[in-house]
Amino acid sequence: MGVNIEMAVHKMWRKFNGYTILDEIGSPDSGYTMASINTNGELKSPVDLPDKKLPDEDAEKQPLSGKKEERWWNTLMQVAVPFFIAGCGTIGAGLVLGSVRGWDVFVEVSAIFVLVPSLSGLKGNLDMCLASRLSTQANLGNMDSPREVISMVVGNISLVQVQAIVAATVVSLFAIVVNTITDRELNGNYVLLIISSAIFTATTTCFVLDFVMVMVIFGSQKFKVNPDNVATPLAASIGDIVSNSVLAVTAQYMFEQIKKSLWQPITLLCVYYCLLPVWVLIVWRNKYTKKVLTTGWTPVISALFISGIGGIVLDQAVDRYPAYEVFQPIVNGIGGNLVCVQSSRLATHLHQTAIPGVLPENTRIIEWPWKTLFFGTPAAKVARMLLVLAVCGQIVFMIVADFVYQGFVTIQVFFGVTYVMCSVVQVMVLLYLAYILVHFMWQKKKDPDNAAIPYLTALGDLLGSVFLGLAFVILSIFGLQYGNNVPGSGT
Repeated sequence: MGVNIEMAVHKMWRKFNGYTILDEIGSPDSGYTMASINTNGELKSPVDLPDKKLPDEDAEKQPLSGKKEERWWNTLMQVAVPFFIAGCGTIGAGLVLGSVRGWDVFVEVSAIFVLVPSLSGLKGNLDMCLASRLSTQANLGNMDSPREVISMVVGNISLVQVQAIVAATVVSLFAIVVNTITDRELNGNYVLLIISSAIFTATTTCFVLDFVMVMVIFGSQKFKVNPDNVATPLAASIGDIVSNSVLAVTAQYMFEQIKKSLWQPITLLCVYYCLLPVWVLIVWRNKYTKKVLTTGWTPVISALFISGIGGIVLDQAVDRYPAYEVFQPIVNGIGGNLVCVQSSRLATHLHQTAIPGVLPENTRIIEWPWKTLFFGTPAAKVARMLLVLAVCGQIVFMIVADFVYQGFVTIQVFFGVTYVMCSVVQVMVLLYLAYILVHFMWQKKKDPDNAAIPYLTALGDLLGSVFLGLAFVILSIFGLQYGNNVPGSGT
């Protein structure tokens, strides 16, 4: 009853403003929604808002777009190219982690391993939320005015800096607590090292990569490519190698400096904490980000603790299973890539075809898994493509990472099959959760662009770390663990 009243009021509001808009399918004036109204209350380009109930077998034929349906090969190409580019980033992130695990700071300060998934997840969360927000605005046609674009970009980048400083501080404290519990000692110098390294890594990587994301979205618009398909995969993983590299170098540098003096980490922290009020003021005065500043913290902070659990798994597994740290960023990054594409597309579809709190016709929050992953909903078509990409991508990335790490291909059939299976299961779970979470948050009048992605990427980190750990455990039980056919492996 409440939904009917809200829709009726919505129709009356449109008519009151002087527009005669019919919602019947096929009507010449059909298709205006709340997403068609800009901040000045002016109507923009119409989109289709189907009101007739469709048979279940026709549900998948409805496009996940407010304008016109993308051809499947266009979607596949738009997703595949940045996916494989970002996959190279995840391989690099794993190889970086494998090469620096013997550095003094990683040996002496085990809390750094807890920071790795959390910081990668934090950077991914913030950058992907930015990419998803801007992609939605681009698809809604709100990025045509240069003044509005500048205001939108400045506000969003400032918002990311605020979130990066606060969230990096929180995740550092979490890593310190975990390290204190496991090692049963607390070193004050290491506290400064961990916090300063985390904040510098988060803010620097986010600041640089945010500008890259803005350029990608503008380029996508210019070349008539859906930014939802391009921006989020790149944001999900292209920065992982940068994040791991910056963290390793910064932590090692600070580790060497604190043996001489503490002024460098203390000065670094003072500078960033003094800049924090400046960023907050910019965000507060920006109409595009003011609301997010006060309401967007719960998903980001919650996601940090979820990713932190994945960091604990990494910390425990890295000494027990050879090359676990090489493959873990790949599994986590690929899962984050693909689920963010689906989440961003679902959010854009809702912005274009529905009003907050009201789901589109023929849409339920909870569907059977096969309907969301294979056949039965508009999201299933893209989900099938993403699952195929997951299988093909993981096979390629696994072989390339093994070749670069070992110098030649050492992958055995049992390891390869187990690895791919755990990766595909992770992606399937994430895609199903994305469908539920995005629609649930929309019904609760929360913007999925800000609220859903942090949870999904954090769950991707946790599930990826756990499933990969289970794969290594199962293989080790049967004597089939990675590297046992390499000369000198000792197995």
